[in-house]
Amino acid sequence: MDARCGRPVGNQQTGRVPATPAPEASSAVDDRLYRALSAVVPPVARAVWRPRVEGLEHVPRSGGVLLASNHLSFVDSVVIPVVVPRKVVFLAKSDYFTGTGWRGALSRAWFGGLGMLPVDRDDPRAALASLDTALGVLARGEAFGLYPEGTRSRDGRLHRGRTGVAHLALTAGVPVVPVGLVGTDRLQPVGSRLPRVVRVDVRFGPPIVPGDRFQGMASGKARRLLTDEVMEAIAALSGQEQSGAYNERPADA
Repeated sequence: MDARCGRPVGNQQTGRVPATPAPEASSAVDDRLYRALSAVVPPVARAVWRPRVEGLEHVPRSGGVLLASNHLSFVDSVVIPVVVPRKVVFLAKSDYFTGTGWRGALSRAWFGGLGMLPVDRDDPRAALASLDTALGVLARGEAFGLYPEGTRSRDGRLHRGRTGVAHLALTAGVPVVPVGLVGTDRLQPVGSRLPRVVRVDVRFGPPIVPGDRFQGMASGKARRLLTDEVMEAIAALSGQEQSGAYNERPADA
């Protein structure tokens, strides 16, 4: 989940500004669920699907970090946390947290237990709210996962990145680890309710550290250049053709 961002980058001298306060990453219940699920789901998933993982050493074991990935399938937000040996927070559409009855309770427990946070994608203010939420996660020294394309690629190509990823990196002063996913569109194709037993590749690249390279540069230009750098790194990992155009969310997604 990502969006265009027209907000100032912040202090160009340090690359940091105080993060806007955001809600806690999870409740005490979600924390307990996360610990329970993380003890069971990753080892079982790795044993069944046997993902091929490259470059895991590039993911810092502590401290705020962005994991910026291509996006091919709904299951991407499960695959990445399964192979990363630390909690990775993703945003998920609020529908998964608002259901009723036992199915709604199970959905809330599952997505909350995986460390996901709800966002209303139909709210025009959601883009800015999601950035504030991400800044809160990063300020706590946690890992935040996002898809600069904004939504899943329906044609298999890598689409132009929206600059929210750069806004977060420059504002919070954190590195961006590019991630290339290969085969998750076959693991759980669009429209499929359950995953298939298909091996996938998860490739992590060296962290991209903004540092002071963008000092004194106009914020919009800085965000665009950094975002393009991230997308080039993702393309090199995933092997996808770049479309050069933004990926718009279908009305039924």
